[in-house]
Amino acid sequence: MSDIRYDRIHDTHVIIAPERLHRPDCNGTLSDTKVLELNCPFCEGNESMTPPEIFAIREPGSFVNEEGWQTRVVPNLYKAVQIEAPHEHHYGLFEHWEGFGAHEVIIDTPEHHTSMTQWSENAVISWLRTLRARVADLRRDQRIAYISLFKNEGEQAGSTQTHSHTQLIGLPLIPKVQRDNYQRKYEYYKHNGNALFASEIEYEEEDGQRIVANHGDFTVYCPYASAYPFEVMISSKKSLGQIDTLSDSSMEALAPLLLSTLKKLKSQLGCFAFNLSIVTPPLQANSVENELLSSVDGACRFAIRIMPRIYKFGGFEVSTGVMINPVLPEDAAKLLRECSDV
Repeated sequence: MSDIRYDRIHDTHVIIAPERLHRPDCNGTLSDTKVLELNCPFCEGNESMTPPEIFAIREPGSFVNEEGWQTRVVPNLYKAVQIEAPHEHHYGLFEHWEGFGAHEVIIDTPEHHTSMTQWSENAVISWLRTLRARVADLRRDQRIAYISLFKNEGEQAGSTQTHSHTQLIGLPLIPKVQRDNYQRKYEYYKHNGNALFASEIEYEEEDGQRIVANHGDFTVYCPYASAYPFEVMISSKKSLGQIDTLSDSSMEALAPLLLSTLKKLKSQLGCFAFNLSIVTPPLQANSVENELLSSVDGACRFAIRIMPRIYKFGGFEVSTGVMINPVLPEDAAKLLRECSDV
């Protein structure tokens, strides 16, 4: 029996249809190889194969664009937008921006890991600190209004490079979906005195069916209206800041929980493709209402969304924006709670 659920966070509807799980194309496996690829531009020792680095966490005594790094950030060789383009907005019937923006690749680890599940806790912490540094730096550029932080792991998730990496795209505008999302969060906060994510987590903890784990200030749960099979949110009821203001102690609490969650997913799904995104609020006062921007930490919680890609979407999803999920979130959470993350 299917169920049409309302996703209050994203203001969308999702159809939960367990009978669709038995479709023959409902799988998303990928290899779990761990090898050194001599021609991989993201492997340590191949620094000359990428554009010059923008940022890196390095071992003491190592040199820029050479070995000895833990994370490394370089411009995307195939940029969707570029910082060198004019920051110009052309109005009219065919309104457009010049192709201005930032498009960076965070090389997550010097080792040729194909999956985030292979990382160590220290690697996760270094990754989080790298994201924090890059967003903090780009926030100082008044031309950047919004930053998207995301990982594509596996071909079905859109990845074209096997070496584990993350992408950052900074835009001179806030996409409509995100603008509406933040406005909705702000309106909820203004009328209820609490963040929407915080209220959702409080309800989820009372209900208990979709909670996967808790650690420190963070809660892992499968959202009531999950758009993806085994979709997972990691968030906090408390205001901990955003990715560029998150404290070291919060990152140290988050790292083992994120790694454990991914390993639990792998235990259930095998080597799976997924998209991961980090919630990032608006950056600049000139891009959104000042009242909303001044309430960002109150209205918006730091959160990570993990979206496994084990089910192929078709014309209905594309044409309506309504996703069909063949796995009950309650079942997914129960399986994840009970499984080992080793």
